[in-house]
Amino acid sequence: MPTDQAVLLVGGTGRTGRRVLAQLVSRGIGVRAIVRSSRGVPAGAAGSPGVEVVEASLLSLSDDELRHHLRGCTAVISCLGHVLTVRGVLGPPRDLVTRATARLCQAIEAAKPARPIKLVLMTSVSVHQPGKLDARRGSFERAFLWLLRGLLPPARDNHLAADFLRESIGPGHPLVQWVVVRPDTLLEGETSGYALHAGLVNSLFSPGRTTMANVAHFMCELVTDPNAWEEWKGRMPVIVDATGAMAPAGP
Repeated sequence: MPTDQAVLLVGGTGRTGRRVLAQLVSRGIGVRAIVRSSRGVPAGAAGSPGVEVVEASLLSLSDDELRHHLRGCTAVISCLGHVLTVRGVLGPPRDLVTRATARLCQAIEAAKPARPIKLVLMTSVSVHQPGKLDARRGSFERAFLWLLRGLLPPARDNHLAADFLRESIGPGHPLVQWVVVRPDTLLEGETSGYALHAGLVNSLFSPGRTTMANVAHFMCELVTDPNAWEEWKGRMPVIVDATGAMAPAGP
């Protein structure tokens, strides 16, 4: 990774993660991608001189190995998620995102970087944000989410991962700064106009629309634009497509 700015990307072979990887490469940002299989890395990105591919399961890496892979990185983007199959949803590891988030934070703390590392976690609007920002979610919808987390391990996992950042790391950690990105219904599509909100704008039963390309664009903006980071660090923005809005700046 010969660039001055570098990102550790996990979950880079998923549908959104592949788009994050492509956008980081197009911006000239160095990427170290930890992937379970290098076969999922797009050919163009795999051959880029600014991309280093590490074929491993993040949870299987030793503490020393994970600290080594963090070396030289100014930010971490996590697009980790459960594979949408019966085994992927119901089988182990049921706490993939939570354990990975905790291990990444612990590795950052152990590395003692001179400047805080930015950590961007992609989750979903099924993750409830306590307080008034998500107040439009009524008691019936909250009860439905409680049931969903009990029945579907990925829903519980996403919620616990966000809770870990809010409660265990908090907004004022000296070494780890974070943003939890909450897209609505993820769809295919190109980068277009999108809107960012501090809290919910749609009901789970009447969801909004968010293209994966727009989610990738916003996450890349967070780690490359200091103004965007200052606005959203320590927060859980909801991203939805804005039909008819002007496209955001950048690739």
